[in-house]
Amino acid sequence: MNRTLPKNLSRRGLSTPALLGLVVVVALAAAGATAMLTNIFERKQEAKVTTTRLVEVTQDTTDPAKWGVNWPKQYDSYLLTAQSTRTRFGGHGGSEALPEQKIERDPWLKKMFLGYAFSIDYRDRRGHAFMLKDQEDTERLSKPQSGSCLHCHATVMPLYRELGGGDAIKGMEASAKFSYKDLNKKLHDMGHGHSVSCADCHDAKTMQLIVTRPGFIQGIQRLAASDAETPFAPSIERWRATGKAKPYDPNADATRTEMRSYVCAQCHVEYYCSTKLPLTFPWGKGLKVEQQEAYWNETKFPDGERFYDYKHAETGAPILKAQHPEFELWSQGVHARSGVSCADCHMPYQRDGATKVSDHWVRSPLLNISRACQTCHKQSEDEIKKRVDLIQQRNFDLMQRGGVAIVALIDALKAAKAAGATPEQLNAAQELQRKAQWRLDFIAAENSMGFHAPQEAAKVLGEALDYARQGEMAVMRLGAAAQVAAAPAKKP
Repeated sequence: MNRTLPKNLSRRGLSTPALLGLVVVVALAAAGATAMLTNIFERKQEAKVTTTRLVEVTQDTTDPAKWGVNWPKQYDSYLLTAQSTRTRFGGHGGSEALPEQKIERDPWLKKMFLGYAFSIDYRDRRGHAFMLKDQEDTERLSKPQSGSCLHCHATVMPLYRELGGGDAIKGMEASAKFSYKDLNKKLHDMGHGHSVSCADCHDAKTMQLIVTRPGFIQGIQRLAASDAETPFAPSIERWRATGKAKPYDPNADATRTEMRSYVCAQCHVEYYCSTKLPLTFPWGKGLKVEQQEAYWNETKFPDGERFYDYKHAETGAPILKAQHPEFELWSQGVHARSGVSCADCHMPYQRDGATKVSDHWVRSPLLNISRACQTCHKQSEDEIKKRVDLIQQRNFDLMQRGGVAIVALIDALKAAKAAGATPEQLNAAQELQRKAQWRLDFIAAENSMGFHAPQEAAKVLGEALDYARQGEMAVMRLGAAAQVAAAPAKKP
């Protein structure tokens, strides 16, 4: 047969060497296809079993290293949050002894915070690995601080459950009665002295995303019960349509996409954190800067006094101090309205073998553009960087102008007080300082240099500038009126 085939095939134009080559090619192709199919099957089987539980963890397991035994890929990237990362308008000191002081780089911040512990120590941020240590080491602890401050810096849920007899919300409310040093010691004595950890965001049995912080749960319920628009959270609109028979429950009502932002919003928000009230998220009227301002303006301390974070040491104005309202500013931006979550940009998915893993090295998207940005934006990395830099530079320039204006207002008020102006005469200018400083601090304390919602940030900074200059003019009018009153009367 082998002798006849070549004759037949040769009549068709195929020689014996060509035939043998064809056979080899077909055999190799078949072998390659088989190997590829086998590999695909093996990868699919591998992907079905993403973890093998070697140790048992619960919601009281606060040491991330124990979770890392079961989920080493996520833990490996979490450990990278201890590394130093920087962008032009942000960053942290990583393993350095201490990050740079913001109040030395921008002295107007120190001027704004006179009378408050942030005028003593206010540094650049570092990664999640340092959240608790940096709080424990801050010089702000030279002044009495509330135990409420642990809410966003430590694995506090087991502590809250103990303080509240099993009720975490009651435990959080009780934490305000402790000093920071006493409650921090108790946290360490219980064996939970860790920075934010796996149990803060994941269910230990299913690994589903969950929100645990009582402050956030109460805050999001206030927001849902309000009339404020929430285009970034369709589940709230659906909950409202049901008639609000029971409180909004983010763990039951929110979508997975929303939860990928909610877990961050447990801490990256504005809140009150001191001794006169339990820790409070001011979301009862909405998330915009003026809506939170209105909420604070209607809030009173137990003794009936109007709410304020501190009274300015030089002017006496009752000041509102913003914390780090990333979630609130993000909620007003195009990414939030487009269904892009915090984790999409700051913890983007990455391939690891056959599995898709969320990167737990939480950092600026500018340090990870290919996975954080280019999955949606097809421009080059250089073009994306230039666009972001332009947005941030414009907001930075506005913020610096606001700093100049607020210092001018503070100096004017200080001079008027020294000249004998009464509290009644200074009240209008002090109120304008409160409004201006709240807005300027809202953007200065927020960690995106306006990028989370560029137009909203620019609007807020513009209002800060306007209110500061209005306050300065109000003081000038006082001086002009005093000069008129002091001038000798002219004879008729």
